[in-house]
Amino acid sequence: MSSLLRRRKALLSIYSRSNGYTNESKPRGLTSAPPIEVGFTESAGRGVFATRRIGAGELIHTDKPILSHPSLSSIDSVCYFCLKNVASNVPFCSDECRQQSKIFYDTEKQADWSHFHEYCRTQGLKYPLLVKRLACTIISGAATPETLDILQPATLSSEMILLIEKEYQLLRSTFEDAGFTDEQIAFLSKKWYIDVLARIRINSFRIELALGSYEDILLSAAASVEAEAAVGNAIYMLPSFYNHDCDPNAHILWIESVNAKLKALRDIEAGEELRICYIDASMDCDARRAILSEGFGFDCKCARCMSND
Repeated sequence: MSSLLRRRKALLSIYSRSNGYTNESKPRGLTSAPPIEVGFTESAGRGVFATRRIGAGELIHTDKPILSHPSLSSIDSVCYFCLKNVASNVPFCSDECRQQSKIFYDTEKQADWSHFHEYCRTQGLKYPLLVKRLACTIISGAATPETLDILQPATLSSEMILLIEKEYQLLRSTFEDAGFTDEQIAFLSKKWYIDVLARIRINSFRIELALGSYEDILLSAAASVEAEAAVGNAIYMLPSFYNHDCDPNAHILWIESVNAKLKALRDIEAGEELRICYIDASMDCDARRAILSEGFGFDCKCARCMSND
C-alpha cells in the first residue's frame, strides 16, 4: 500500500471519529452515519461512492474545514473562525469560536499583517491568506507542515512561481519582524510555500453563505440557492475527494457558517460515484473546459462536455 493511500485511510479514520454525532448533536437532516465511502475511479483517482441508495434532496454529510479564512472584504463582518455574520468589528460570534481560534489566533495577533493583507488585496489574492493561517497553526503546535499532504497535489507553472515570490517574502518577513525565531519558521521554505499554495489552489472552496431557512434550503433539490457574496475560502478533507462533473448529482452548500453540507441533487444508487460541480455549470462548454483546464489542471470529459452541451 502506498504511503499516500495509508495517509488517506488514516485521515479518513480520523474524519469518521471526529465527525461522529450523538443523537443530541447530530445536525438536522442527518439521520445516520454518512452513506458514502472513498474509493478509486478508473480515470480520476480517488472518489466518493454511495454505500446505499440516496434520495434527491437528502443531506449526505456535513464537514468542518481543515483550514479557512475570511475574504479581506468580509473580514470585519464575519466571525474570524466560522465565518458567520457578526456585528461590525466583532472578531468572533461566540466564546466557543474564540476558544477554537486559539490554535492560530494567539500566534497571528503577535504580528502586523497590514502590509501582507494590503498586498493580497491590491493583487486580488486569496490563497496566501490560507497559507498564513496554516503557518500560524503550525507555529502554535496545533498542526504540522504536512497537514495538507492528504490533498490532491498540483504543480505551478514557472511563470506563476515567479509571481508568488513577493507574497512569499512578505509572509516570511512578517513573521521575522514579529520576532519569531528561525527555528519556529524553519518549515516556511519557498518550496513548502509553493507546494502548499498549489494544493490549496485546486482544493479550496469559495464560501457563499446560503440565504433562506435551513429546512427550505435542504428540502430544495436545486443545484444552486440564493447566496450572499463570497465571505471566504476553506479547505476540507472529505469534500476534497469529490470529483467534478458539469452535470453533478450532489451539491455542496453553506448555511450560516463555514461548515459544509453535501446534499443529493437527484436519486443516487448504491455504488454510484457522487460528483459535484467545481465551477458555474451554466457556462457554455468551451468556457467550462477552459476554466477547468487552467484552474484545476484537467480536461473535463464528462457526458455534458463530450456532447458539447
